Amino acid sequence: MSNPNAVVEQQLVAATQIIERQLDAEIERLDNLDAEDLDAIRRDRLAAMKKRQQKKQDWIANGHGEYTELTEEKEFFETTKKSENVVCHFYRDQFMRCKIVDKHLNILAKKHIETKFCKINVEKAPFLTERLKIRVLPTLCLVKDGKTKDYVVGFTDLGNKDEFSTEVMEWRIARADVIEYSGDLMTFPGTGPSGGQRMNVQKKTIRGGRRGDSDDSDDSD
Repeated sequence: MSNPNAVVEQQLVAATQIIERQLDAEIERLDNLDAEDLDAIRRDRLAAMKKRQQKKQDWIANGHGEYTELTEEKEFFETTKKSENVVCHFYRDQFMRCKIVDKHLNILAKKHIETKFCKINVEKAPFLTERLKIRVLPTLCLVKDGKTKDYVVGFTDLGNKDEFSTEVMEWRIARADVIEYSGDLMTFPGTGPSGGQRMNVQKKTIRGGRRGDSDDSDDSD
């Protein structure tokens, strides 16, 4: 009977050898680059940096970097046309959980200038609220390229508690691919012995705020 530890050790050695060969090949490729190749790489990197800088300027000119309020419904459609990535918070003033969301989105707006962060009062947007089938507040509508990709309804996806971190909100928004995120989308931030809890992330379907959450509901009037 084979020794399981020996098998694992052999697999690790084989994997290490593969990685070493790949590194050696990359080092050899870089060593063989001539001056013309290096100049081309520099030009490409410089062009990419200039393009990124221009994008940042365009984003800032379009109001990115700040968490702003939309005063009427047509602004929502104008915003989703102007910005590739949009996070819009549907709220009511009297709901405490909406104020919690405000705190986190205000932080994330400054961190992720590639995305437009905004909010709209459902009392000023009855048509839009009904069209998006929003029934629970707070709800975040996550839009990419003018199309609704996902909703964050209440706090269920955020640990189902009020004291979640901004990192948890960032992680949940990132799962809709509307912000640039370098973390592990398969790991819920800040829980478990290693600082994260592994989870199975299934393909999400678009849905409005119609779930039976324990959050405040906007159809109680």
